[in-house]
Amino acid sequence: LVTAGPTIEPIDPVRYISNFSSGKMGYAIAAELKERGAEVILVTGKTALTPPDGVQTVDVVTAEQMFRAATKAFDRCDAAVMCAAVADYTPADYSDDKVKKKDGDLSIPLKRTQDILQYLGDHRRSGQVICGFSMETRDMLANSAAKLEKKHVDMICANNLKVAGAGFGVDTNVLTLITRDGAEELPLLSKEEAANRVIDRAVQLLA
Repeated sequence: LVTAGPTIEPIDPVRYISNFSSGKMGYAIAAELKERGAEVILVTGKTALTPPDGVQTVDVVTAEQMFRAATKAFDRCDAAVMCAAVADYTPADYSDDKVKKKDGDLSIPLKRTQDILQYLGDHRRSGQVICGFSMETRDMLANSAAKLEKKHVDMICANNLKVAGAGFGVDTNVLTLITRDGAEELPLLSKEEAANRVIDRAVQLLA
């Protein structure tokens, strides 16, 4: 199971809350897993990318849709690599009509979305390997190590948005692979090369 891309949380028929994720990292991982002979289910938000050949693709839009698709697929998977940038919050109320502009400011109440990585970590069966991604802007190692323990997963692939070459939409990444054995800082790599390093480590954990 691989998740990729952003989720879109609609406010009304013309507006939404989302993020800048391109999906490139998740698609690179899905392609490399397929190349190595894995059966791959790619649950993807909206991107401008073409899914890799031979990969089963499940298209979703919202965080709720991604939660349902990912948890359903996980039951029959040996491993999950959760690359998607899932919204932490969604509008509490959806307006069927366009919200009209008024004088003064506007507040939009938000509610928490379901935490997909946490759910998988809490409901995994023995032998399944789970890898999550963590994009931070400060305290990357501490925050990502805490996520590893809290969400009961095997590896967190962490990057810092403020590091050149590691942000959204670029063709490179600078990852630190965090497991219970420690942290391995990778150099600046193409997303395809980074995907290979992530998969190598995941395969070791699976073995």
